[in-house]
Amino acid sequence: AFQDLKITPLANRILLAYLEERCIDTETARKACKEAHFKRHGKNYFAIAFPNISGGYEIRNRYFKACIAPKDISCIISSPESGSCYIFEGVMDFLSFRAAFPSLEEGDYIVLNSVSNLQKAFSFLSRYDGICCCLDNDTAGKNAVQALKEKYGIRICDLSHEYSGYKDLNEYLCGKNNRLHNNRGIEKTV
Repeated sequence: AFQDLKITPLANRILLAYLEERCIDTETARKACKEAHFKRHGKNYFAIAFPNISGGYEIRNRYFKACIAPKDISCIISSPESGSCYIFEGVMDFLSFRAAFPSLEEGDYIVLNSVSNLQKAFSFLSRYDGICCCLDNDTAGKNAVQALKEKYGIRICDLSHEYSGYKDLNEYLCGKNNRLHNNRGIEKTV
């Protein structure tokens, strides 16, 4: 379905504007993501491309989400000796975490790219002393945390309480930024 695929550094102003609308720091995104150009059904498209461990890409733009197969998890290893790992459902949550909680950035990162990929992460997760879950505040996210707790016990920490009241980390980050923006507006008028 994807023809003439070209992967380049993330630089397209439309994609960068989309990330800014989602309150994602573009420099952080450039380090983790690429840009995909491709044809689909005879039309040209471009999207943010987030690589997975099998050579595929999760692709996103303002209008769609898809996967350039094969579908798999993504791993960002900060240090081979790291004892902790943060686990996310999707790339936007991972990028939002980096922006919303900069003091919690120590450790490795696993992005499931779908909770249906949870079992694919097990072989990577078994080496960590601490596994911090930053999954969605929905049934699928809660079920995934429960499955991780059943497998890894006390090594699991559920951080979803940090963004309770929001569906996911990106919604939390956007809400936090909107509150800051609104408060600045109030301060200027007083």
